[in-house]
Amino acid sequence: MDAQYKPHDIENNAQTFWTANQCFKAIEDANREKFYCLSMFPYPSGKLHMGHVRNYTIGDVVTRFQRMQGRNVLQPMGWDAFGMPAENAAIKNQVPPARWTYENIDYMRAQLKALGFAYDWDREFATCDTEYYRWEQWFFARLVEKGLVYKKMATVNWDPVDQTVLANEQVIDGCGWRSGAPVERKEIPLWFLKITDYADELLADLENVEWPEQVKTMQRNWIGKSRGVELAFDVEGDEPLKVYTTRPDTLMGVTYVAVAAGHPLARKAAENAPELAGFIEDCAQGGTSEAELATMEKRGMATGFEAVHPLTGRRIPVYVANFVLMEYGTGAVMAVPGHDQRDWEFATKYGLPIEPVIADADGNTPDLSEAAWVEHGKLINSGEFDGLDFQAAFDAIAARLEQQGHGEIKTNYRLRDWGVARQRYWGAPIPVKYGPEGQTVPLTDEELPVALPLEVTVDASGSPLKKMPAFSDLGDGWTRETDTFDTFMESSWYYARFCCADNHEAMLDERANYWLPVDLYIGGIEHAILHLLYARFFHKLMRDFGLVDSDEPFKRLLTQGMVIAETFYRHEANGGKEWFNPADVEVERDEKGRPLRAILVSDGQPVEMGGIEKMSKSKNNGVDPQSMIDRFGADTVRLFMMFAAPPEQSLEWSDSGVEGANRFLKRLWRLVAEHLEAGSPASLDVANLDDAQRELRRKTHETIAKAGDDIGRRTTFNTAIAAVMELTNAIGRFTDTTPQGLAVVREAVEACVLLLAPITPHACHALWQELGHDEPVIDAEWPQVDESALKRDSVEVVVQVNGKLRARIEVPADADKAAIETQAMAEDNVQRHVDGKTVRKVIVVPGKLVNIVAN
Repeated sequence: MDAQYKPHDIENNAQTFWTANQCFKAIEDANREKFYCLSMFPYPSGKLHMGHVRNYTIGDVVTRFQRMQGRNVLQPMGWDAFGMPAENAAIKNQVPPARWTYENIDYMRAQLKALGFAYDWDREFATCDTEYYRWEQWFFARLVEKGLVYKKMATVNWDPVDQTVLANEQVIDGCGWRSGAPVERKEIPLWFLKITDYADELLADLENVEWPEQVKTMQRNWIGKSRGVELAFDVEGDEPLKVYTTRPDTLMGVTYVAVAAGHPLARKAAENAPELAGFIEDCAQGGTSEAELATMEKRGMATGFEAVHPLTGRRIPVYVANFVLMEYGTGAVMAVPGHDQRDWEFATKYGLPIEPVIADADGNTPDLSEAAWVEHGKLINSGEFDGLDFQAAFDAIAARLEQQGHGEIKTNYRLRDWGVARQRYWGAPIPVKYGPEGQTVPLTDEELPVALPLEVTVDASGSPLKKMPAFSDLGDGWTRETDTFDTFMESSWYYARFCCADNHEAMLDERANYWLPVDLYIGGIEHAILHLLYARFFHKLMRDFGLVDSDEPFKRLLTQGMVIAETFYRHEANGGKEWFNPADVEVERDEKGRPLRAILVSDGQPVEMGGIEKMSKSKNNGVDPQSMIDRFGADTVRLFMMFAAPPEQSLEWSDSGVEGANRFLKRLWRLVAEHLEAGSPASLDVANLDDAQRELRRKTHETIAKAGDDIGRRTTFNTAIAAVMELTNAIGRFTDTTPQGLAVVREAVEACVLLLAPITPHACHALWQELGHDEPVIDAEWPQVDESALKRDSVEVVVQVNGKLRARIEVPADADKAAIETQAMAEDNVQRHVDGKTVRKVIVVPGKLVNIVAN
């Protein structure tokens, strides 16, 4: 065996073997327990970044581990290929998006293969493949027929730069999530999927998945189920105003009503009021997200209409307000400035009454001079309802409103139907046509797929599909829809298509029910709401059409942390910052490794340290995975990624950490080489081992037990690796080269190789062969724990006097408390510390400690 670790030769040989022998091809087998492990597929942006590497290494480690447990594993890979970046790149580089996308896929696929990920590449597809999205179009047509899709005029977030509609979640601080342009409100016809029909089921089934509680909470809040009262305020000269409230207990504190700028009452009031009409026009600027409404300046204008309080008959003014949206509830709200902060800010600005109707925590009238009192409490200034607590007041006021025909208890949801149309080119065409007499008709199976034209010129003026009669004009007055699907449509069912990607006759087949649900899904927590909620909804749609049997797509979810790194910059003359890559900066550190100062290598001048942040292009603090693979090999990168932090936590990039991982692999390689050089081991005779041999064997099996639990149950790969490192240290200290000593070492060395095989598969592939095995390590079983090896004849017990360590004693493993106490008391150092004192109590924890209390 070559004693030198040569990663590139080793990795090339292993990958060639895996490919030639189709080692990762998944085949359905009803007699074997399956395990479907999936990492969220990447957008083909051009190059992998370290976040990808971390995500996909986690998935690969789990997949290889589960395979060693005897399970039939599936780990596929594909490409989430539609979306804005390809269009932007096309505009910038003057190439069609398809060409840019497929070139990127080719490069990134090679990177993934270089990392040795155990993907079944036969199942690969990109969502921009016609063969993929044709089934999405087919399914959409079925949904139209079933009434689960509709088209309506909708006020949307319009990105004037990207020329497209944005979901509320895609509006960040009033700007488009990609373009950064201020968002406008615009009314256009849009296609919607009825996700609200599934709101209760989406909520209830969160109890049936093993997901982080934080993600479940985010989805519950997004669905936003609430119990409240829908009530009506009469309006003189117009229809009654309907509002929904979860706080009917505050009804007696209503001092005005606010309506959305798009409300019919607002439009009616503006007919003869130019100033009000101008204000309504202003409200059209800005997004429609709740987060934005919460932070924007509250503005309004009186309509001149008055509403009548349903219980007191009091007349209260009706305002148009910019914080009310037609899309939420009824487009009108009852305002209680004493007990709602937003209403308080508006009332304070416009001099409207602020009246307390809920007592503070002490039962007194709350101080409303600085802010609203928003807590629940007993009612005051509420007539017959005074003294009631929240629930009693809710019930009593709801009953009174119902009795008078002015209201009823209702369940509401924050969740809105999913707008799935985008006014972009690079997406799957929506399979609908429009007739000369206003007909809207889904395309038939014979008319599918609607293939996206690929050789197009994309510019910043909107979708080229709208300017292509060859695409949109079907003749005889019929036209084709030119909107494309929101790219979240493609990512909502790709996991299912991986099960039967080679079926050209159907969207899914019976293989989907063999593999689904996904056993472990891995990705960032930033997808907690959008992608994960839409995928759950889509899965239930597919179930209801008989395409899948299961209720949920992903049984277990692991949300991995970010990869972070140091940042360095200099101030520019224009007030901006120029960011420098950590590889170009030399950092001086103190004895604890903390940075003191940094200089740019190229000019020797200082740079500012910007702290540790998520790797990003904007901060120029990314590390190219390819450069690390070229320098150290894929196994080193994989090992560092798994060792540096538990998967749910942020991982701080460290060059010295990568070098440390590389040193360990060299040491492991050397360890095996030296063992093989030492001679041939005997057959292991466990009944006749000496103490040192038994101790190493115990360490081996403790490590097997720990690594198996850490990877399989806890997914704490870092502690599994640490345990193997400890075992290699123990092997290094073991000097017995007798045939039986070598037998014990052989078992320990082989355990190290098997336990690391999911993490550093290339090196372990080679080492397993060097250790004389014909079967490749990819087909080896996870080592079994020999429980008898874990038994100890004696254990070390710590002895404390008054809580301070005074001795360590070796006692028989089966010693009772009395024997342990006697041995502890006989220790010289213990005697010294109890001399002249009365022993008040002796606490014995068998196998762990003795604590003597004396004074």
